[in-house]
Formats: sequence, structure tokens, C-alpha cells
Amino acid sequence: MENRVEELQREIDNYAITCTDELEAFRLRFMVRKGSIAELFGELKDAPAESRPRYGQLLNQLKQSADRKYDSARKQLSALSTGEKQRHNDLTLPGRKLYQGSEHPVQKVLGDMKQIFRAMGFTIATGPEIELDSYNFDMLNFPKNHPARDMQDTFFITRKEGEDALLLRTHTSPVQIRVMLDDKPPIRVICPGKVYRNEAISARSYCVFHQLEGLYIDTNVSFADLKATIFSFAKQMFGSSVELRFRPSFFPFTEPSAEVDVTCYLCGGSGCKVCKQSGWLEILGCGMVHPNVLKNCSIDPEKYSGFAFGMGVDRTALLRYKIDDIRLLFENDVRMLEQFMQ
Repeated sequence: MENRVEELQREIDNYAITCTDELEAFRLRFMVRKGSIAELFGELKDAPAESRPRYGQLLNQLKQSADRKYDSARKQLSALSTGEKQRHNDLTLPGRKLYQGSEHPVQKVLGDMKQIFRAMGFTIATGPEIELDSYNFDMLNFPKNHPARDMQDTFFITRKEGEDALLLRTHTSPVQIRVMLDDKPPIRVICPGKVYRNEAISARSYCVFHQLEGLYIDTNVSFADLKATIFSFAKQMFGSSVELRFRPSFFPFTEPSAEVDVTCYLCGGSGCKVCKQSGWLEILGCGMVHPNVLKNCSIDPEKYSGFAFGMGVDRTALLRYKIDDIRLLFENDVRMLEQFMQ
């Protein structure tokens, strides 16, 4: 065994390690559990009893010698690698630009909206984006044959006869239903979130967008309260000089209903392609909550009344920042987004 130990010692001393591959080969040859040194330790039990202490001492010295050579070679290779990196660092090269993240323009606008309505006493409610057909349509007084139920407008997930269909919500009004089912009047909430509609993508519309809806239910709530709320919001959001107009409209869940326009941000009301030469841009729909909706949520329409409104956050962002294509808000183009960095 002494001869074999001496042979291994000479092999370790003469082993050339000039790269990481040779370093790994050295470790596998001598230092692992099934390596050459471990094999000799395994044979120690078969040696004569009087020779075992001597052989054990020689094997420990051999193992220590291999460990020292491995550690020394590893440190040398590490130092060489560091030196190579330092030699390749060209201090005359220009620095790499680090892009600083910022809040997306849609989130900026949504944050301002929340702040305005919070100051008016509204709380914030949220709900699931995958919604039941009954919450999205039925309880909001949509007739069974309403066009919004057709596949061209709604992304249905499951739709079986006799079952409550699952769909991607087309508005945040289901959140209002959930609030009215869980809470008793007075209720004053806003419901922000993403909504989905199966629409053709263009400069003015997208298949996914952000919406903020509001709901106020109490005794003696009138249309005058609704108009005062909308006027206050518009003046704070678009400036004190903004002009508004209310147009009669129809929504299944409100009666009477109206759509609200503001003067076009590009032409100032003189007419352009964005406002279709009308001088006005629609910002929201609103109205008094339909008595059937109150009944569906177990709220007495003889005792309580209320108003609701809904607006597109993305459309409001276009108005505020004078962006003429809604698709720019979803393309993540750094050239556009960096304009909003603070």
C-alpha cells in the first residue's frame, strides 16, 4: 500500500491544472467519494492490524496534499479570471443608461379620479373580472334578448342552457350589485377596474379597457344631485373652463338616463376628426338607478332612490394628455411612456 500511496502522491504533484476543466477533472480523479484516494481508504480494513495506523497516517497526508493542491489551483484560476475582466474594462466607454420606471398614464388618471371621488365621500369597491351572467346582465335589468348578450359584444367562458354563464365582465356594474346585496343604504361607492368587450380594435376602442363607475343610494336622491356630482368631477378633472352637456340616452339599469360630453380637447369645440366635427367628446353615461335594479337587490324603491354613472378611464387619459390613439396606452412603447416620467 505504501508504494501505491507514493505513486498517487507523485501523480498529484505532477498533475497540471491550467483551466477550470482540468480543475474539475482533478477533483473527480482524486477527491470524490469514488476517487483514487477513497479507494485506498476502503482497502485499509484489509491491511494487517499492526500496519493500519501507519497506512492511515499516510492516507491522511495524501488526502491533505490533494486538498491543498485543489484549493491553491482554484484560487489562482479565480484571480486570473478577475484580472482578465479588469483588463477588458474600458473606462472610456459611455455608461449604460438605466431606465427609470414611472406610473402609467392610465394609472395616473385613475389615481386622480379616486382622489376626487374620495373627497366627495365615496368609498372604493372592487370585484372579480370573471363574472356571472346574472350579476353582469340579469340583475341590472337587461332583457334576455338584449344585443349586449350576443357573442359579438361579450367574451363568454361557459354558456350552457339552464346554467348561469361565466363571462369576462363587460362593465364594473356587477360590483355595484354585489355592494347592494351586501350593504344597506346609504351607499356611496366607486367601482374601478378592467372590463372586456369583443370589439374591433381601432384608434378609439379596444377589447380591454379600464372603467370607473359610481353609485349613490339614499333617501331623496335626485337627478340634481347627480348633475352636481358630475359637474364637480369634470371641473376638477379637466379644468374650471371645461363645458359640459347632458344628452338624453337609454341604459337598462337607469331611468332617466343621460350621456355627458365635454368640449373637444384638440379643437376647443370648433370641430375636428377626433370629435367628428361635433366639437364634443363623450366622457360618461349616467342616470337614476332603475327601480327594478333596486328590487333585485332587496332595496325598497319606494323608500330609496339613487344615481349611477360610469366612465372610461382610458378615454379620460386621452382627453387629459391629448393622445389621439387609444392603442398607444397598451403598446408599452417606451418613447410614449417616458413622456410621463416625473
